[in-house]
Amino acid sequence: MAMTRKLRMGMVGGGPGAFIGPVHKMAAELDGRIELVAGTFSHSWEKCRQAGETYRLDPERVYETCKGMLAAERARPDGIDFVAVVTPNYLHLPVALDALENGFPVISDKPATATYPEALELEAAAKKAGLPYALTYVYSGYAMVREARALFASGQLGQVRKIVVEYFQGWFTQLLEATGQKQAVWRTDPKQNGPGGCIGDIGVHAFHLLEYVTGQQVTSLNAMLRTVVPGRLLDDDCSAFLRLENGASGILMASQVAAGEGNGLRLRVYGEKGSIDWRQEDPNRLHVKWHEGPEEIRTAGSSTSYLSQDARAVLRLPGGHPEGYIEAFAVLYREFADALLAWREGQANPMPATLPGILAGVRGMRFIERAIESSRSERWVEF
Repeated sequence: MAMTRKLRMGMVGGGPGAFIGPVHKMAAELDGRIELVAGTFSHSWEKCRQAGETYRLDPERVYETCKGMLAAERARPDGIDFVAVVTPNYLHLPVALDALENGFPVISDKPATATYPEALELEAAAKKAGLPYALTYVYSGYAMVREARALFASGQLGQVRKIVVEYFQGWFTQLLEATGQKQAVWRTDPKQNGPGGCIGDIGVHAFHLLEYVTGQQVTSLNAMLRTVVPGRLLDDDCSAFLRLENGASGILMASQVAAGEGNGLRLRVYGEKGSIDWRQEDPNRLHVKWHEGPEEIRTAGSSTSYLSQDARAVLRLPGGHPEGYIEAFAVLYREFADALLAWREGQANPMPATLPGILAGVRGMRFIERAIESSRSERWVEF
């Protein structure tokens, strides 16, 4: 029987000054299937209580520690159904492990962990627990990304030959972390972020997007990671040549010191018969170019009958009404909610192929590790 109440979410992280915590809350609650009811939001108890007030939670369900939240919520008849991990990277593994060991499914912000060995540990724990685990690689939630994925899966564009993916931001052009800005401080601290700076923050998004859309896995790479801004502890500019399992080649570029750029994620994939071009800053349009035939601009819209079923399934609005970042995030939460309900009803493998899971997390962390090794050794490395 389908659950008649909303799924109850407990959140770890997302305190005052956090960017991604409020995004997770908005996205989780957008479709009316989930509600945030509990959380622990900061190492500071005062900030934790402040966040609880901002999120309008019952003060009794605002906790000082993650372990405290898990123990208390397990004992409640109206306890949480799952845990959302929205902390800096170094806490992803311990929080996810605690949740899984206490019987709670997990949805986590990317990357899965701070290091590749941690990702392998988390993979083993998730398999042992047998609980749903998902990662919010948000760009996989866009309808036009789903459309591009369906086009390549159908074979209409032929075998993939060339991939160019770029992710350019400009917010780190200066030494922002020296000002104490919260987001900059932890992202440039190897102890909190992990060993990959730009490559781990946005390069891993580009990597996941290219594998997600093409269905092809990277088999080797040759990367160059640079730290452009003096005084910065981690890389802020990256480039990599890629080889894919079908023999195709790729180029991945990521930079957070590209002055003037906002969130310039762009994917171009060239097949034998045609190609696609998608830009995150114009997410409702997918350019499809054919070797023989006119160029198409496919647009998002729930009434657009020519789109694939995968694309139509995640649209909410008629054409001409833009859907963006929050809606793409909400797609992943909606799919996670559906998987959670199926799991509760006894389905063994409820996670849909469109929702990134632990394998995407492991591959993402492996990519970061291999890119760092390639850059240090100045050579091609096997994935």
